Amino acid sequence: MGSAAPSQPIRLAVLETDTPQPKTNAKFGGYGGVFRALLAASAGDGDALASRFSVTAHDVVRETGSYPDLDDVDALLLTGSRHNAYDDEPWIRDLVAYTRRAIDSGRVRVVGVCFGHQIIGRAMDAKVGVNDKGWEVAVTDVTLTDKGKELFQLGEGKTKMSLQQMHRDIVYEVPEGATLLCSNAICEVQGLYAPGKYLTVQGHPEFSEDIISEILVNRHRAGIFPDDVFTDAMSRAPIHHDGVAVGKAFLKFFAEG
Repeated sequence: MGSAAPSQPIRLAVLETDTPQPKTNAKFGGYGGVFRALLAASAGDGDALASRFSVTAHDVVRETGSYPDLDDVDALLLTGSRHNAYDDEPWIRDLVAYTRRAIDSGRVRVVGVCFGHQIIGRAMDAKVGVNDKGWEVAVTDVTLTDKGKELFQLGEGKTKMSLQQMHRDIVYEVPEGATLLCSNAICEVQGLYAPGKYLTVQGHPEFSEDIISEILVNRHRAGIFPDDVFTDAMSRAPIHHDGVAVGKAFLKFFAEG
């Protein structure tokens, strides 16, 4: 795709917008590593991923000037974050502007997950803010639209998809030119698709039971989650989810000509 020759790997830049919890960070070396693991599982294994993609990670929060030149990438993946996509911090404004330039290029394909989903929404002039319905955490179901069924390919007759969640902020509306992929009663805009431009999910396809449980435990200790929310979320953390199916959709989206 883009400027990459057919025999060359697709140049994917993961924009890290946060640092994982300590145990997760020690295991994966940042969210770049977490997403490499998801994409490798979705591709079949690490060798299959490496044969098709050149994946680099860029800390856009702590490392000034860490954005890759858009001429040097074919695709971007914006990670989740504890930060708020609607805030006015300089690095967030820079990320929104960079994301808009990438989308407007008509060549670089952009995927956003959770915070990344919200940044893409903001870059496309959609309202982003706090959900008055509160937190959505651990594995929940979302109802797929016809386009969502087509992209995520869960199988004949499947109308719902399960994903790990960790958010209280939402995108309130579908940007002009985009299609809604999935929704539920807590968050209406759970995924967005604009052909040849961007693909997003509010949920976390990259989160395993261990990753989500570490976040839940640490945020409960910090007083962010009350006992009832924590107990309920921990009971749903081990439920099977469709993260690999979403990862496969990401890979296909990145590779489409």
